[in-house]
Amino acid sequence: MITHWAILSGIEGNLRALEAVLKDLQRQRPPVTTLYVLGDIIGLKGQNDAVVQRLQMPDLEPLEPQICIGWWEEQCFNLFGVGMSGEVPELIAEQGEAAVGQLWESISRSSVQWLRSLPFGFHELDCLLVHGSPVSASEVLTPATSPALLCDRLIRADANQLFCGRSGELFDCWISAEGLTAEVRTLDGTEQQAFELPQRRLIGVGSVGRQLGIASYVLYQPGSNYLKQCVIRY
Repeated sequence: MITHWAILSGIEGNLRALEAVLKDLQRQRPPVTTLYVLGDIIGLKGQNDAVVQRLQMPDLEPLEPQICIGWWEEQCFNLFGVGMSGEVPELIAEQGEAAVGQLWESISRSSVQWLRSLPFGFHELDCLLVHGSPVSASEVLTPATSPALLCDRLIRADANQLFCGRSGELFDCWISAEGLTAEVRTLDGTEQQAFELPQRRLIGVGSVGRQLGIASYVLYQPGSNYLKQCVIRY
């Protein structure tokens, strides 16, 4: 049986968009064998608890989703006092002060507790799947990101394929680097070591619910490296 992954991100509380994608997954051939959701399952689209409950429903089997946290989940943890910070400056800066009350009212304590049980990301085979980057769920990686920073993140990931969803964009970017030099400074002096980065891949998985009426995600087959970008209208 061919291993066939569906990878999505950015539901943002948009239950209608999630249902459209789940329906589309059922039509895929070969059948999807594993479903990854790279964070931002909640947001300000109004149905956060409903989306959480939908992802927990047993009728998704055998596609029991593997879910990690995203930017919106981190803002939720900070808002409810269970995160790394008791303040939400990133939420206010990006969405405005009104978003604080909207997010607070849109999700139950039980859903927050369930979200806290989710991991930061997944390392499967030679792939890393995270919301932002290996450093932070807030970090946005795209093909326009500086090559030096991309190389740093790919080396940290120690993976040939890095899937991310923070930008909400679909992209497939191959990266190679030559002439990299590592420098180590000690009390005895400085040592330099030159090395090359084998060609690796940065993949944006799009967004399910950010843009009303249009949902995007990717399909990936680890055995062949085949990648398909999917855009559906609902």
